[in-house]
Amino acid sequence: MTDQAVDAGGTKVSEKGRRPAAAPALTGGQFLGRARELKELRADIDRAGLDTLAGRKAPRARVLLIAGKPGSGRTALAEELVRQVADSYPDGVLRARLTEPDGTPVPTERTARDLLTALELNAPAGADGDDLSERLREALATRRAVLLLDDAADAQQVDALLPETPDCLVVAVSGGPLTGIADVRPCTLGGLDTKSALELLDRFTGSVRITVDPRAAEGLVEICGAQPAALVLAGAWLAHRPKSAVADLAKQLHTDGDDGPVLERIFRLTYAALPTTAARILRLLSLAPAGLVDPHTASALAGCSVGAARTTLDDFTALGLVRAVESPLPQYEVPGCLLPLLRALTRTEDRAAELQLARARMLERTVRLLVSCRAITETDSSPAREKLAGMPRALRFPNPRAAADWLRIRQPALLAAARLAVRDGELDTLARRLMAALVRALVAHVGTQAAAPELYGIHRLVLDVAERRNLPREKAAALLNLADLDARTGRTTDALARYRAALDAGREANDPYATGRAMESVGGAHQELGDYDRAADWYGRALAQRLARDERADAARLHGRIATVHTYAGRYGEALRNWRSAVTGHRRTGDVAGQARALSEMARVQEYAGRPEESLVTCQEAVEWARRADDVRLQAALQLRLADTLDRLGDPTAARLHRTAAERMLGDELPESAASREQDRNTCEIRSASEED
Repeated sequence: MTDQAVDAGGTKVSEKGRRPAAAPALTGGQFLGRARELKELRADIDRAGLDTLAGRKAPRARVLLIAGKPGSGRTALAEELVRQVADSYPDGVLRARLTEPDGTPVPTERTARDLLTALELNAPAGADGDDLSERLREALATRRAVLLLDDAADAQQVDALLPETPDCLVVAVSGGPLTGIADVRPCTLGGLDTKSALELLDRFTGSVRITVDPRAAEGLVEICGAQPAALVLAGAWLAHRPKSAVADLAKQLHTDGDDGPVLERIFRLTYAALPTTAARILRLLSLAPAGLVDPHTASALAGCSVGAARTTLDDFTALGLVRAVESPLPQYEVPGCLLPLLRALTRTEDRAAELQLARARMLERTVRLLVSCRAITETDSSPAREKLAGMPRALRFPNPRAAADWLRIRQPALLAAARLAVRDGELDTLARRLMAALVRALVAHVGTQAAAPELYGIHRLVLDVAERRNLPREKAAALLNLADLDARTGRTTDALARYRAALDAGREANDPYATGRAMESVGGAHQELGDYDRAADWYGRALAQRLARDERADAARLHGRIATVHTYAGRYGEALRNWRSAVTGHRRTGDVAGQARALSEMARVQEYAGRPEESLVTCQEAVEWARRADDVRLQAALQLRLADTLDRLGDPTAARLHRTAAERMLGDELPESAASREQDRNTCEIRSASEED
């Protein structure tokens, strides 16, 4: 077993954090039993509803409810039903779990967003649950698909996701009835039939021990209540004791008495036989985010090697204590029916300080993996190479693709880890590092735009905690990040409100960076909204702060932003004055490229103002500075602008020479530059704020 984080070649993953089909987990392979329930459920799909007029289709998707206690095989039955009817729904199967492993209902916003992502549809960052639910309904209105909604906490969760079309089917899994959903078709699960229950045991023990004592086998099935989860644990217990008869296990369970549910009794029996180290690792798995664990998580929780953790997890799989997730990388899931039992054990057998230390180790390992995941994308950077070289082999990724695949597969668990890190309202150093590392890894591999929904959720987590704990510095940072995402997705008014709130928080924290950034961003939002007077005012406030702190480079840049909004407003005199200040500022800081760009924009404004001779001189000066900055594209663009100006001044020969020079500089990039030249000719069209920046 290698301790590498991922296989050397990397793996292409099509489904983010894919969970296993539940049937094999409960039956050890092929689905068993439930023939009557499956027949009734399939018949219910096309059965007319009580409120449906004859000859008319139902107004919404048919809802089939599979209700049962954890461990009853309810998810396995739902998966088998979906498998059987999938061919009738060509647009595929969408899956979502509506309750966290700790029992917390999953917000509708997150579920709807995940389903839209599965459909490869845009889910705007920051959109609320109602908006996303409506988008999901619109997307499903023209599709024929199945929604499998597992572990529903209440009817409201399911109702918010119901497609408004009878061409879709919803299969909901719950612990009880979903009162409030019209015409829901319930199927309440008991135990397996005796034949199927015996076959399930047979798969673990082999047929001999069942056939030599069928009465004892049937007695064991009765003790287990024919519940699949209990039978799996019982079968695994027997499989690991080939010399024990079925009657031996039945006798032990009778000896233990009827103290507690049978699943708990069999679990205690299995747990008691574990070595001390393995028992401790099993208990600590209850701390795994989202109930998902990989060898690194188990290794960090227990403080053992990755290889030892992998071996132990495989042993737990054989014992029915965890189940392997269908994934290109080793990943496991703690069955939901066992999590409460593991948590109870940690409360009685582990000290609070030990659990806190295990969580810290897990978060620290996660941070280091995320740092490695990001660093592999910066192979041209010496610090990044040094950082990678200094990491243990188990934490290194062989190539960027392998790192990206790990990030995609583990993303559900990573996001859950972020939520857990701030669940108690603590923003200590480790939690902050986790948030920062996760954001940077997502941006490096996915990009800010594509990762915006996940980034939005992370920044909102930080904001919630900062507000609860009155941490103004963290609040300002979170608000700025959220506002930036709002601005990128076109919600400028929302962004403006958040930038103003960030300014208040920055002032409260006495944080000059946050206040300066917020003032400039408020100006940018007003500029985007077309309020150029307020934009210039806010840029001026930010400029005053930069000048007071002698931040010359930022001051020069802000002079350019002020000049831009004055240009938008048609105040060319003010615009030219600020561009001259920008040129002076860049000259003083030695920013040759900045000076060239400022002169270029100054020439543009002079042309807008109807002063082509001045524009020609300024543009020639800008060409010289662009040459010193070795900015070929800017030189070419300026040559084209010179050509246009010379055309207007009646000198076509000189204009032709400048165009030839631009063509020689740009080569294959000429078409794009030519398009830019055509845009420059239209002096009434001013570039957008994002282009100006």
